[in-house]
Amino acid sequence: MNITIDGVKHDVKQGTSILEMLDNNFLSLKDRPLAAQIGGEIYSLNYVPYPDTSLKLLTYSSTEGRRVYERTLQFVFLASINSLFENATVSIEYTLSSGLYTKIKNINTLTQKHVDLIKNKMHEIIAAKIPLIRKRLSIDEAIDYFSSKKQFDKVELLKWRRYTYFDVYSLSDAYMDYYYGEMAPDTSYVSVFDLLLLDNALLLLVPNENNPQVPVSYIHEPKLSAVFSETEHWNSLMNCSTVSELNEHIKNGTINELIRINEALHEKRYANIADMIVAKKARAVLIAGPSSSGKTTSANRISTQLRVLGQKPVMLSMDDYYLNRSEMVPDENGQYDFEHINTLDIPRFSNDLSLLLKGDEVETPLFDFTTGSRKKEGRKIKLGENEPLIIEGIHALNPIIFSGNTDINEKDLFKVYVSALTTLNIDSHNRIRTTDVRLLRRLVRDNATRSTPIEQTLSMWPSVRRGEKRWIFPHQENADILLNTTLIYEIAVLKKYIYPLLRQVEKKSEHYVTARNLLKFLNYISDADVEKEIPPTSILREFIGGNTFYR
Repeated sequence: MNITIDGVKHDVKQGTSILEMLDNNFLSLKDRPLAAQIGGEIYSLNYVPYPDTSLKLLTYSSTEGRRVYERTLQFVFLASINSLFENATVSIEYTLSSGLYTKIKNINTLTQKHVDLIKNKMHEIIAAKIPLIRKRLSIDEAIDYFSSKKQFDKVELLKWRRYTYFDVYSLSDAYMDYYYGEMAPDTSYVSVFDLLLLDNALLLLVPNENNPQVPVSYIHEPKLSAVFSETEHWNSLMNCSTVSELNEHIKNGTINELIRINEALHEKRYANIADMIVAKKARAVLIAGPSSSGKTTSANRISTQLRVLGQKPVMLSMDDYYLNRSEMVPDENGQYDFEHINTLDIPRFSNDLSLLLKGDEVETPLFDFTTGSRKKEGRKIKLGENEPLIIEGIHALNPIIFSGNTDINEKDLFKVYVSALTTLNIDSHNRIRTTDVRLLRRLVRDNATRSTPIEQTLSMWPSVRRGEKRWIFPHQENADILLNTTLIYEIAVLKKYIYPLLRQVEKKSEHYVTARNLLKFLNYISDADVEKEIPPTSILREFIGGNTFYR
């Protein structure tokens, strides 16, 4: 039968798996296929395709390839701990420095000896090339199994499962677990990793995205780590660390109280930031963060809190400093990369900021997004006493924006980094990615408030992500304060808006894989009809509509 692999036709025997079609003599992880994409779906290399199938091999260079690798590595990691430590329970918390931050319960104090034991066991399992077998269980069978293993978070999650079956992966007969996605054919595929001891936790490091032959280097990010830890603590206090716990709040009606507490916590944070700005006597507040992190609402809420303290903030958006479309240089695909810092008029911004901090009057530009150019007349601004400038933009923490201007004094600036850092997880072994939450926010906002088709937003997302990695994330630790804008209940609200639209993405669409990944974890989450409880100044209102600041 004919099978087309990466555009090349092959004549193979019927019943041959994708793995058997490959010579598999790959010298490096960079070139080694991890899974395959057929149409809009991801398949294991163990899959046996039908005649005349056209497929694309996925390597570590692709987003889906990296996800396959991470799932497989995590599976080996958990299997190793399971074989070494009886009654140990593992919780995969979140991503930190491109690694999986993990805690192990029932081990009082983790030591380097524990780390070495786990690493050696992982290498042993990887060297054994043990096949990873996918099995289908009934819900009752799955509940019985995970109950016997005392993985009660999975048991509770399964009660919200919409389907009568449940797919798991097994490592021979030694270990079995669930991941919502495909894995590599056997354990030998995940030989590149590292494991570090951080306080009383572990950090599982995946391969470097640019050089997969080596693990990513650990970068100490104390401010980011502290924000994650604080959010995790608050989730625990509110008894809402997993999807099943969130669903229970919705079912029992305690979601309303959860919303009020969460919103009050946000308000307290904004008030604390305003106190810090006044204490520093800052003349300008720079607010940066990735797409859909809630920068605009955060800027306005900080402004409100500053007014409580007798200040009269003046708002300025860096978006107004975009170059005219005719002056921008398109990329190799003829597209404009609006995440690139060179799309901004940096010299003018730097000069305007310098003059404003001196007390001079400045006519700042106003950018018209409908025409792709600046308006003829700008906006005249002059800062008086107790009139701090609040500047919002994705590049606001990048030192390049000062363009070497020595007239701008660091003591006059207060820097805020805003992001949506969720610590709500599906269960103890399956996390919800912060990037997926931000994507949900953007999909809902673009469609609900800008009438943008979701496939158009999905098509822009890879460019957005590349820009974040290059221009935004490297500067987050430069901030005076990191602000987490995630609301623990928000996914249950966002789901109602986006779920029907994601289901409309067809299999033939190039964005079907992304849509399906989102649907997989949204399937476990109950809808929450709580709009009446959400304040008009809430971060969530920036995405679902009804935000006071935009009226």
